[in-house]
Amino acid sequence: MLGTKGRMTQIFDEKGVVSAATVITAGPLTVTQVKSPEKDGYRSAQVGFGTRKEKNVNKPQQGHQKDLALSRYMREFSPDGEVKRGDIIDISIFTPGDIVEVSAISKGKGFQGVVKRHGFHGGPRSHGQKNKERAPGSIGGGGRAGARVIKGMRMAGRMGGDRITVKNLRVLQVDAASNTLVISGAIPGKPGTLIEIRSQANHDK
Repeated sequence: MLGTKGRMTQIFDEKGVVSAATVITAGPLTVTQVKSPEKDGYRSAQVGFGTRKEKNVNKPQQGHQKDLALSRYMREFSPDGEVKRGDIIDISIFTPGDIVEVSAISKGKGFQGVVKRHGFHGGPRSHGQKNKERAPGSIGGGGRAGARVIKGMRMAGRMGGDRITVKNLRVLQVDAASNTLVISGAIPGKPGTLIEIRSQANHDK
């Protein structure tokens, strides 16, 4: 399932236990193409999500989605059952209590130092230390790789903007009327980020 991230909230269960949760606007999805092992070498279903104006879609994509609504996002999944082009998939495939995994692009945080990016403790705050508390320290020498900077050295750099997958999240509420899912825990990205939701039981198989 595809959706967009919304706000976070709190959900109380029947015992009064509160859980942090994220509200997601999910689906409906339109099957735009079905791939088969005989023709394409593998089996999958290509689905479209969201809407887009015709003037913002190139001619090949318009032809590919002929007779269907023009989708903003397109992804491929391995279908559990038989599907055909034009089928609609909505959030009724989920029920409260399902265990899912969610993937999304995390927030970009720009160029960050080693304390924020890698959790370095920094230098001592005493004995004349000035403007060096958050410095990375030595990056070479000590017999490592002939005094060169070794590959994978944790240093300052661009942080965030990575594809993150969070597992073992629970579906708390399903509202088919408004295409809204409420999933436990925090989800990567900012409000409006494209979210991929997969049933963890099926994916682990």
